[in-house]
Amino acid sequence: MKLDSLVRRVPHAVWQYGFAVLSVAVALGITNSLERYTTLRTPIFYIAIIISAWFGGMGSGLLAVALSTLAVDYYFAPRGQTSVLSIDNWPFILLFSLSALLACWITVQRRKAEEALKQARDELEARVEERTSDLRRATEGLQAEIVERKRGEEAVRERANLLDLTHDTVFARDINDVITFWNRGAEKLYGWTKDEAIGQVSHRLMQTILPVPLEEIAAELKSTGRWEGELIHTRRDGTRVVVASRWALQLDERGKPTAVLETNNDITERKRAEEALHKAQVELAHVTRVATLGEMTASISHEVNQPLAAVVTNANACLRWLARQSPDLDEARAAVERIIRDGSRASEVIGRIRALVKKSPPQKDWLNINDIILEVIALARNEMHRNRVSLQTRLSDDVPLLHGDRIQLQQVILNLIINGIEAMNGIDEGRRELIVSTERETNGSNGLLIAVRDSGVGLNSE
Repeated sequence: MKLDSLVRRVPHAVWQYGFAVLSVAVALGITNSLERYTTLRTPIFYIAIIISAWFGGMGSGLLAVALSTLAVDYYFAPRGQTSVLSIDNWPFILLFSLSALLACWITVQRRKAEEALKQARDELEARVEERTSDLRRATEGLQAEIVERKRGEEAVRERANLLDLTHDTVFARDINDVITFWNRGAEKLYGWTKDEAIGQVSHRLMQTILPVPLEEIAAELKSTGRWEGELIHTRRDGTRVVVASRWALQLDERGKPTAVLETNNDITERKRAEEALHKAQVELAHVTRVATLGEMTASISHEVNQPLAAVVTNANACLRWLARQSPDLDEARAAVERIIRDGSRASEVIGRIRALVKKSPPQKDWLNINDIILEVIALARNEMHRNRVSLQTRLSDDVPLLHGDRIQLQQVILNLIINGIEAMNGIDEGRRELIVSTERETNGSNGLLIAVRDSGVGLNSE
């Protein structure tokens, strides 16, 4: 290999053929010095040819074959023959040349095969080294990630251990929602011991009912690191509990999520109290509506009796038109149409009263506030007439739709109108004026402004 390295450092044009000449010269010298000991003339030349072909390639090998053939013929021909390649030596020379060429070709092919094998081995070793390096880096990265994750989980557990003395529910779970810590507050609230809860999937264990899809919560948790909301959990005994839940995302040193720390407060009793309060408010609103309608008994009676009286009058007129010797069918038909109109009017009044008196849960819808105001005015018109109150309506056509409950809105507007009528009882009748107006807010918020103004003296400054 040292000779190979030495030869490779010589320029190609010099050593390729010079090495062949040198090899044959050395072989000639060795063969000449061994002539007194043996009659064999060619073995050393074969060695020179093989060496030349091995280190110099096919060109160097062929030159060595030619020089060896000349040397064998010239220096080792029978004594007295001096011609080169004499006819008497042709069989020997031909055999030597063919065998030398074969040796040269075999050597060159062997050299090429070994070089190809060496190159393939080097490439394979390089690929193995590259794959090994990649695998080593991947393994080191995975080990580092595992270590960081364990550190993160350990940090979460250490923090949770500090909160183990609190009565609040505190537990930690990894990124797969598997519980890794469960404090005494959680044991007390849910009923599972630490050993029973750790290793369980939290949402599956407590049958969590979420206010929004879990994907939305995960997205907010990832972007802000926190989430707050109300959850419904199921205890070990099967009862449900409402909790105010707060989640905090834990990150490792590289910013990758490792765990979630969750704290929950039991608000079941508070939610029940809120529901009871809401029911009481609904009941109070119903009682208020009934009381308001009770105060308007005379007006309501007039609103109902007026169309009913008109129905009776038109019915009598219809009978008279039909009782004539020549019945006037056109007049009778007109009377019947007025009966239908007044009956529908009475039915609408009764329907509005029933809607206000009926006890039903709120039903929100998109409503036109002008329609609701006109319905209330129709119901309170006689009350305003009885109290000598003049009414002005300034209802804008450019008002946005309002999302709310029709009955509740009617009650609010009716209360404002009744309060306005009562506020003007202490002033002269000619000055009693009530103005109801609607308009779109001009600040670009797409809001709606509803105003009920009266001409009363207002509240006493005392």
